[in-house]
Amino acid sequence: MSASTTLSSLLRYPSIMVAFATFFPTVLFSLLFVSATSATPQSWAHRTHYVGADRSLKLERFGVDGTDPFPTYQRYPRDTPDTSAAAVSFLASELGVPEDSVHPRASAQGQAAHHVFLVQKINGIPVANAVANVAFNNNRKVSSFSSSFVEHSQFFQAGAADIDPSVSLADAITTAEKTLAGTYNGHPPTLEFVVQPNGFAALAHVIQIQNEATGTWYEAFVDAHNNTLLSLTDFVAKASYRVLPIHELDPSQGFQTITDPQDKSASPNGWHQEFSTTTDLTAGNNAIAYKGSQLINVTVQTSDVLNFIYDVDLTQDPTSGTNVQAATTNAFYVVNTFHDFTYKYGFTETTFNFQTNNFNKGGEGFDRILVSVQDNYGINDAVFFTPPEGLTTTQPRLDSAIQNDLVIHECQHGASNRMTGGGTARCFQTSESAGVAEGYADAMADWVSQGGTTADFVFGQYASKSSTGLRKYVYSTSNVTNSLRYASLRGMTDAHDMGSVWANTLHNVYAALVIAKGWSTNALTDPTTNEGNVVWLHLFIDALLLQPCNPTFLNARDAWIQADANRYGGAHTCLLWVTFASRGFGVNATNFVDDVSYPPDCDC
Repeated sequence: MSASTTLSSLLRYPSIMVAFATFFPTVLFSLLFVSATSATPQSWAHRTHYVGADRSLKLERFGVDGTDPFPTYQRYPRDTPDTSAAAVSFLASELGVPEDSVHPRASAQGQAAHHVFLVQKINGIPVANAVANVAFNNNRKVSSFSSSFVEHSQFFQAGAADIDPSVSLADAITTAEKTLAGTYNGHPPTLEFVVQPNGFAALAHVIQIQNEATGTWYEAFVDAHNNTLLSLTDFVAKASYRVLPIHELDPSQGFQTITDPQDKSASPNGWHQEFSTTTDLTAGNNAIAYKGSQLINVTVQTSDVLNFIYDVDLTQDPTSGTNVQAATTNAFYVVNTFHDFTYKYGFTETTFNFQTNNFNKGGEGFDRILVSVQDNYGINDAVFFTPPEGLTTTQPRLDSAIQNDLVIHECQHGASNRMTGGGTARCFQTSESAGVAEGYADAMADWVSQGGTTADFVFGQYASKSSTGLRKYVYSTSNVTNSLRYASLRGMTDAHDMGSVWANTLHNVYAALVIAKGWSTNALTDPTTNEGNVVWLHLFIDALLLQPCNPTFLNARDAWIQADANRYGGAHTCLLWVTFASRGFGVNATNFVDDVSYPPDCDC
């Protein structure tokens, strides 16, 4: 099919082009128990990033030692009406801040709790990454809250409270483009306060900068008084991956022809319809998959109606024959399948998921996932761009587009980024929280791949050609096979290494639940039963909404405990505590020192 024919096909479906033209004037599309817990700042809590054309500029992305606004998470049973106004009053009282500094941002109706997300404003200006979440149970009582608000005392240095920029937006854009070697993408800029290493705040222009050639997408914070780059949010999560139909890991297991895999309860119009338009391409309401960086290079059906039957030849180069179309089709299938089963467990329009048409169910819409295969990033490379709700793309590399666990890993980054913090996509910016995010991503891939057993899981084995896969350890309940514990985090700096600790802990939680409650063969499509794998995924999705912005590992643990209290009335609390404690995440764990204790009433 020629490029002109493909473009003609696209032009028949205007919503595709509208989503493109509205948000991207320049083309860049590539593939939280018992008491309050607060994290103690560690020397590696911030994240260092090297940016610019020659990668020579060293930038602290969120703060420095001792100054990060580390989040709190607290269970807080209290009768409160379920309204945004009540959430504002409650949070202001709990944190001791003025009510006029607390502003509702969004709400999310989860399956077991209603969440009100709030932001902090000083003199009417938002404070970057200052996000709070008040959770109400189904009895309309406050069940918990989390906060990464900053303290008002000594917030402003002399003159910093001036809310009138002395640097123009145009000049700030020029600085951001030059420093980050990219181009302003037209997304509406904002003014926000950014907490600096000295603990004071600086007023900043917030601008999105992208570079198609290098695959970067940043949110830049440029000082509105001295025109220097203060901080940034990196919307790109990187990994290596390939993909297969959903439970399989290794392409040698063989491709299958699957008929009508869409779940109409999650995708009412199927995978190939947007509003009233049906496509015959790898394009629909949840995702569009294409080759390289051009939306016109979508894959077309091989025959009516909606048959995408392309063969993969693993002996040939990824660019040869129909390998490109096969990879694009496969990526489209996996991303849509991820959309459907996570939707069933609570990642929906009201909790900031990825869809063009939200069917009048809430959320912003027009933010389906754009999947690019065989781009210019290199072999086995992959990124998932997750900006705030209303914008998104993802880009799997062709060579990675035929291994399931890696694609699921990347999709989970998008879900985690959206659900944590109420759709801001900024809430995994510290080093520790980045590790939490990587752990969640590996754990989701683990869950998808499991059969009716509690088998060890090797992440990325096919791509790495290694017995331990892309991680240093196989995920296992055996302390011999995998010795990672909470204390293992001490001294770690790599997000994937840290993530392995959390992923292995969740592997152990999964195994404990399945051993205790059995395993459902229909977990992908039926979330209403009580087998262990179903319970695990419910707690997983619910916890994402409960944990604070930039969560610590202990915040994440507490979110799982609270999720069980909200959904199951605490039926699995002791199983969770005992399992967490077995890997050092006990009740008194702190500062990366193991604790193996659990609540006394869990003794048996």
